[in-house]
Amino acid sequence: MAPEPAAASLKVEESANADAATAQKRRLVNFEIPLESRLVALTEPFGLGAEKFRILAARLENLRKKQKDLKSLQVTSGVIGEGKTLITGNLGLTFAKCSRSKVLLIEGDLHCPKLAAVFGLSPLPGVTDWWSGAKRDIQHSLYQLQDLPLWFLLAGGTHEQPSEILQSPRFAEAFAQFSRQFDWIVVDSAPMISAVAVNLWSRLVDGTLLVVREGVAPVKALKKGLASLDNPKLVGVVFNETSELDRASS
Repeated sequence: MAPEPAAASLKVEESANADAATAQKRRLVNFEIPLESRLVALTEPFGLGAEKFRILAARLENLRKKQKDLKSLQVTSGVIGEGKTLITGNLGLTFAKCSRSKVLLIEGDLHCPKLAAVFGLSPLPGVTDWWSGAKRDIQHSLYQLQDLPLWFLLAGGTHEQPSEILQSPRFAEAFAQFSRQFDWIVVDSAPMISAVAVNLWSRLVDGTLLVVREGVAPVKALKKGLASLDNPKLVGVVFNETSELDRASS
């Protein structure tokens, strides 16, 4: 059962270090992450799970030394239920905690957003609200986790045509702004069965991380999903909850 979203307290304060490229105010969210959320990077920082995420983050950092334009990732999976949202959340937390990188987590599955629930967040304005004009500056839709260099861009309310947003020049311009603003951008994308969304994100991000959960996605579905992508930009595969712990890799 998914954890009940906590009522996140929201505080808006003036940012003393804001520059011309960023908003002059930052929105801080302060809330208690439910222990059952399995965000082990926070709840069990000295456990084996958190160590695996530190290894994954280190491998991605090393990969970036070779592939210098690697700054943004989408995290996808073959089908629903493979744990990609938990991987996204824990990876973002690990980047922010271990390297103190400025990290942006994006709730990129606009049809079925789940990142906010994993963090125990109540619904907050996001991408769709900005698109509809309720938030003219997308910077006003960024929320920082209290005490960490970790920001969220949530999906926001429902929208009939999410692909209209993702393929627009307006959103591409906003994403390019994020790339200049943050050290890492991690997108909780849709599963590959939603090939349209994954393809649209692939045009924006620098790389794709594929999550595979043992016994969930048939090999045939994985092959079909990868074949449906125009340019997958695959940088690695994470085996989630496999019987052999050392198979988690980037």
